[in-house]
Order: sequence, then C-alpha cells, then structure tokens
Amino acid sequence: MPVAEMSTHLRQSAPLTQSLPEQIAARLSERIVSGAYTPGQRIMEQNVAEEFEVSRGPVREALRLLEKDGLVMILPRRGAQVTNPSIEEVNEIFDIRAMLNGLRDRLIAEGPQRVQLIPVLEQDIARLAETAANPGPGDEYIDIVLRLNRLLTQAAGNHRLQAILGSLAVQTVRYTRLGLSTPQRRQQSARNWQSLLQAIRDGNGDAAERIARQRVIDSRDAAAEHLRAQSA
Repeated sequence: MPVAEMSTHLRQSAPLTQSLPEQIAARLSERIVSGAYTPGQRIMEQNVAEEFEVSRGPVREALRLLEKDGLVMILPRRGAQVTNPSIEEVNEIFDIRAMLNGLRDRLIAEGPQRVQLIPVLEQDIARLAETAANPGPGDEYIDIVLRLNRLLTQAAGNHRLQAILGSLAVQTVRYTRLGLSTPQRRQQSARNWQSLLQAIRDGNGDAAERIARQRVIDSRDAAAEHLRAQSA
C-alpha cells in the first residue's frame, strides 16, 4: 500500500470505537506477533510517524499502549524496544488466562447462546482437524484458533471478562504461535477443541471449564519448552 494511503486506511479499516493511537498500536502489534519486528528491535517514533503520516504524539501514545500489553518496553533516551519472550511471562499470563478461559467456556456451555454458536464452532473446529497435521509453522491453524477464541469471548456475554481476555489475547499471541508450532501440538490442540465442542453441545459447564483450562495449560507448557530449547 502506498504510504500516502496509510493514514486513511488506518481510519477506514479499524472499528469506529478505536482512536488513532489504538489503530496504530494494532498495526504495530501485528508486526510484533508475526515476527516482522524481532525481539530487541527498536521501534523509532519518527519512522512510524512518517509511515502513517501522523504526528509523533499518536505514535508515542500507541507505543505506551503496546508497553501496557507487554509487547514493548520504553527505555529512557532510547525509545521503544520489542520485548523478549520469557518463560516467566509465559507462566504468569497463561495461568491467568487458563482460569478466565475456563470461566468463559463454562458460561457459554451453560448459557442459551450455545444453540446459535454451535454451527459456527463446528465449522471452524472441523477445519482445525483438517489443518492440524500440515507441515510448517501452522499459520492457518493458528489464525483459526485466534478467531475461535475471539468468537467465544464475544459470546460469553460478560463485558468485563471480554475486556480482560481481549488484553490477554494480545499479550499471548506470540506465545500461542510458539505453543502451536509443531503438527504434534496442533493435533493435540485440535482434540481439545473437539472435546470442548462436545461439552458445549451437552451443556456441560464443568467439562467445558476443565477442557478450556487444559487447552491453555498445554499451550503454556509447549511455549515454555520451546523457549527453553532456544536458550539452551
């Protein structure tokens, strides 16, 4: 996309409720979680401002939002730098997310909205099973998982829970990619999603909560193991 169209595109493609800093933060976040910005890389305010044709003020605010989500750290006289994934952060964030995902999926399994939700879940979860064993980093599989999690969060009907899980989702995307980086892990994940679907069909809140927690814990452990192997 030509640079001259960037600022307009940002405003047109983002939800109307997003401010300009939030739109810029979303774009930068995508680059960080996809690896386009690597851990330790500096993000220069002036360069971003020129790219999106905005002043440095919205960029500075966007970087503060990313710092809040743990994707960058802002250093005195050095600016923003992409954070390095860590095992400690994996454990902290995923332990919280396991509990909250369990609550979310229990609410869905026990709520009336599951009747309308089931056909959509069936379609995406069937696609997960089809793509789980594909070689490579599993980009399509991970995209479906992220979409499913957004769908379930929106369907839970608890606005505070939605806000917290939305923030955690941004913080965990990099680790989710690590945790689902092999066909073996994706196949394990697909089985968990199939079990969750059955629990929701049955209206079994206990099972849905247990399966949701285990799915997140499995991802946590796989991501931590990946980071250990990288540092060895």
